[in-house]
Amino acid sequence: MVALFSLWPFVNTVILSFTDARILQGGRFVGFDNYTRAFADPDFWTAACNSVLYLAVVVPALVLLPLALAVLVQKEVPGIGFFRSAFYTPVIASAVVVGLIWQWVLRSDGLVNTVFRRLDLISQPVPFLTDSTLLLFSAMLVTVWKGLGYYMVFYLAALGNVPASLYEAAALDGAGPVRRFFSITVPQVKPMMLLVGTLSAISALRVFTEVYILGGEGGGPGGGARTLPFLIRQVGLGFAGETGYAAAISLLLFLLTLVFSLLGRRLSKGDEE
Repeated sequence: MVALFSLWPFVNTVILSFTDARILQGGRFVGFDNYTRAFADPDFWTAACNSVLYLAVVVPALVLLPLALAVLVQKEVPGIGFFRSAFYTPVIASAVVVGLIWQWVLRSDGLVNTVFRRLDLISQPVPFLTDSTLLLFSAMLVTVWKGLGYYMVFYLAALGNVPASLYEAAALDGAGPVRRFFSITVPQVKPMMLLVGTLSAISALRVFTEVYILGGEGGGPGGGARTLPFLIRQVGLGFAGETGYAAAISLLLFLLTLVFSLLGRRLSKGDEE
């Protein structure tokens, strides 16, 4: 059963990537043609660069911001449960709903542009959703906003395991909150930071919904905000969908994801040693 539902789809994707198969047509073996085509395809490089940029911005944000949030809501004070629930609410909302909310917030007549105009900060609407670069960063904002509460829970679990005696000893030595954070909290939760970094890197390379909801089926103006999963869908979708070429791009995305997963594992092992 494991081979049927997990291994076979992967093997089938590898086989397809060496064919010119389409949705309703059997494919013939074409060797590495799909891969050489991808490396010569400007759309592939645009999508690959967008995916790597997405990863470079989102991963540090999702490693550091949830940690800061967890430290803030860690202490048991009256009403803290409300704030924990509020920060976690975006996690349980569907990605489509979250995307639609942010589309309303960021469109030309949306909340942000309206507030900016009322404050006389802008004379023309900021093209959050109609400029490829701003659209990509808007999608990153949505990803970070939705992931904050999720990874905050990870850090709350890690912070709960830090011995209170360490903080008490540091306080007796005169260490302030900032010094205690960097000399005790960060080293103690470092394994969790590496885990969050690995998980958020994998998620960043798989991002699709945020770009689709905010930018539409084309992936923004001229497809400039397309990520690799977005390109795979476009190439392989429809009656004329090139499943062979889409499978080749999928395998390249898999290899990219594997590199970052192995890097995260390597850093984790190095930290343990």
